[in-house]
Amino acid sequence: FAGPFTDVVTTNLKLRNPSDRKVCFKVKTTAPRRYCVRPNSGIIDPGSSVIVSVMLQPFDYDPNEKSKHKFMVQTTYAPPNISDMEAVWKEAKPDELMDSKLRCVFEMPNENDKLNDIDASKPAPVLNTSKQDGPMPKPHSVSLNDTETRKLVEECKRLQAEIMKLTDENRHLRDEGLRLRKVAHSDKSGSPTALALRDNGSNSLPSLLVVIAAIFIGFFLGKFIL
Repeated sequence: FAGPFTDVVTTNLKLRNPSDRKVCFKVKTTAPRRYCVRPNSGIIDPGSSVIVSVMLQPFDYDPNEKSKHKFMVQTTYAPPNISDMEAVWKEAKPDELMDSKLRCVFEMPNENDKLNDIDASKPAPVLNTSKQDGPMPKPHSVSLNDTETRKLVEECKRLQAEIMKLTDENRHLRDEGLRLRKVAHSDKSGSPTALALRDNGSNSLPSLLVVIAAIFIGFFLGKFIL
């Protein structure tokens, strides 16, 4: 019997008569109040079969409790003329009776089986194509945005390369200015050479400011784009 056991659980029992004579059968259980058996007795013709429905009534299932419920299918050859089934069982001798014993097993479904059952029971979603929440983006607009982004990234890389070039030039100019200052201090302050060096040092200052400004512009542009 497969749970959950909050409702009636039915299991079918198939009885087959392989002999060439009619057979009487009767189904017994150790827990008659917990089960409903239909039919619980009858006659099976030679070579025929019968389906017996065993219905387990709802109960509180405890997985730690071992099932002790058992069934027994008792059979005997039917006499030529049957008028009373109860009399057949009362008059049957022990060596004429045959029986088969069955033990009940209770199983709860796995969590995966529960999820599959829930998913299978859900109705399939219905797509309403007549009404949309908003206009769908066009494919060409998406590709256009990608192209613009790619151009901006390439422009940013180019600006960064120029900034690195300007930085190298600024470093070179700064080193040259330091060298010229050392030469100027070694000469007299009133000589023409000293005056020329001061002019060169003052002229290199605007170039340095331009380079620094370009570095900041490239930095902020890169942060904005990326």
